[in-house]
Amino acid sequence: MDKTLIVIDRMLQEGLFRKYAIGGGIGALFYIEPMATFDLDIFILPVEDPAGLISLSSLYDWTAKRGYAHVQEQIIIEGIPVQFIPAYNDLVAEAVTQSVEKKYKEVMTYVVRPEYLVAIMLQTSRPKDLNRLGVFLEEAELSMDLLNSILDKYGLKNSFDKLRKGRHDE
Repeated sequence: MDKTLIVIDRMLQEGLFRKYAIGGGIGALFYIEPMATFDLDIFILPVEDPAGLISLSSLYDWTAKRGYAHVQEQIIIEGIPVQFIPAYNDLVAEAVTQSVEKKYKEVMTYVVRPEYLVAIMLQTSRPKDLNRLGVFLEEAELSMDLLNSILDKYGLKNSFDKLRKGRHDE
């Protein structure tokens, strides 16, 4: 994955997006024990054109010119399936903006903070997210002050409290 991250950093340096952060299952691996995951989710703050439109065509063109295969919504970069996900709401955009620099092997990269990963998992509420969220609450070192602030800001506090109550009732 280190070779993949080097390519992604090069894409950032060449201006294909303004900022990125690893999220999803691989982002979670920086904070909890490994769980099954199939691709590398890269949340990006895309470059907007003057009309305010967002297009990933330059990203797809750049990777195609370098021989990286496109398979459905993923791009296979140095053997790793990568999904580039434009920040689709304010929570995800803030998560990318507030990401932390982490080292993977010898490569520096950006990773979504665990408190934002919790909020995103809660917001999406897919079964796999809720399962991973339970593990996060048990294993990850979380700043409850930061987490509560994020949950309040994005209207997720009640959902979080219900989830925690449900886990304690089991």
